[in-house]
Amino acid sequence: MATSTPRIRKRREAMSRVDTAWLRMERPTNPMMITGVLMFEQPMSLDRLRRVVKQRFLAYTRFRQKAVDTPTGAYWQDDEHFDLDWHVRLSALPGKGDKKSLERFVSQLASSPLDKSKPLWQFHLVERYDGGSALIARIHHSYADGIALVQVLLSLTDTKREPGKDSDLSKAWLKQDGANVARRIGAMARYGKLGGKVLEKGMEMYRDPSLAAMLAKEGGEIARELLYALALPDDPPSMLRGKLGISKRVAWAPPLDLDEVKAVGRACGCTVNDVLMAAAAGALRDYMLERGEDLEGVTLRATVPVNLRPLEHAKKLGNHFGLVFLDLPVGQANPISRLEHIAECMNQLKTSRQAIVAFGLLAALGMAPAAMQGVALELFSRKATAVATNVPGPQQPLYLAGCTLREMMFWVPQTGSIGIGISILSYNGRVHFGLIADAKLIPDPDAVIRRFAPEFEKLLYLTLMGNWGYTLDSVAAEALIPAAG
Repeated sequence: MATSTPRIRKRREAMSRVDTAWLRMERPTNPMMITGVLMFEQPMSLDRLRRVVKQRFLAYTRFRQKAVDTPTGAYWQDDEHFDLDWHVRLSALPGKGDKKSLERFVSQLASSPLDKSKPLWQFHLVERYDGGSALIARIHHSYADGIALVQVLLSLTDTKREPGKDSDLSKAWLKQDGANVARRIGAMARYGKLGGKVLEKGMEMYRDPSLAAMLAKEGGEIARELLYALALPDDPPSMLRGKLGISKRVAWAPPLDLDEVKAVGRACGCTVNDVLMAAAAGALRDYMLERGEDLEGVTLRATVPVNLRPLEHAKKLGNHFGLVFLDLPVGQANPISRLEHIAECMNQLKTSRQAIVAFGLLAALGMAPAAMQGVALELFSRKATAVATNVPGPQQPLYLAGCTLREMMFWVPQTGSIGIGISILSYNGRVHFGLIADAKLIPDPDAVIRRFAPEFEKLLYLTLMGNWGYTLDSVAAEALIPAAG
């Protein structure tokens, strides 16, 4: 009688091109980790946290796998010696255990690469923080993009202190107008092939007159976007650019009221994201001016991740996002002028294909020779000074392992020669703002983030002082600025 051969579970899985690109972007000056900190009102039990991680986080089999990179490609491989105790560990803050101590500890972790011989993630539970506890998560970018990983972390939470059948986090906050995203998905493979052609021709190809002929076959719109991305001039020299070190510094600000941010957006005819990025640009401007920087007419750029899939699919992991370049008009003194500039730039980006172009280039970059990867990475990182992310979170209180989630913040890694990251996250009716920076560029990130709220208050004050019957613009604000000053 014939006997069937036992089915052996697949131990190895090829890594996608884009995920490979992020794995290979790792540098001593910029570890490719997404770092998050969650602060809780009550002390959390380490045993209970481990149970939640085992039941929910490890439900994603990818997190039991380690990344293996070879000259012929990268792949995921099961870690036969997986040890949950190594990945979920207890930590304590020195001294008072206050916010400054936590920021220093997060800074140390954000500066320290993960162990490549193990799955590339760790959770650090901090005891006795501000009457409760804090949880620091570090997950390598090759597993997934920031939007997906924030959702993975939130999948560990419940809407009630003691989980039950009706305590799962509502998916309502994940919904978005997915029409544009769905159309983008169909084009991603085609643009990935185009990205390969770009790299085959070399990163200086935009100076080659044959480029126009090659791109004409690919369609006028995508050609224009690619030409634009390649031909952008380098960001201007400033104190926010320079040779990077291996130490990061993080800080976060007291949260803002989300309803107040929405009110400013309505009064100025722009979005919540526009308002927050304008406040961030104002904070950087004030910090730079205080340190003697000449900002007359200066505009910096930030690379902004753009989701390229429906948000409810983000839990499938992997990197499915592109990048666009957003202006930060730090040279404009009028707060409303800065807001108008950012809103106009955002509106233009919404109708562009920049994000898909960047996705295609990343896909091609994942399979490119190491030397070309370095050249391409440096070329694009010179075109921006910062990375900026804004993730809308759930607008209801959440609980993890029986503890109330009070605040949270996260930072995505910077790439190449970029040394500054701006993070904005909304949760439970409040907006959280944080900064991560190379210690050589901004050794005191708290000096930037403490300016975030005052810059928003300028916008709020001008809104309240303006004529409520009309949209507030920069001309009307100019007359109000002396009163606001």
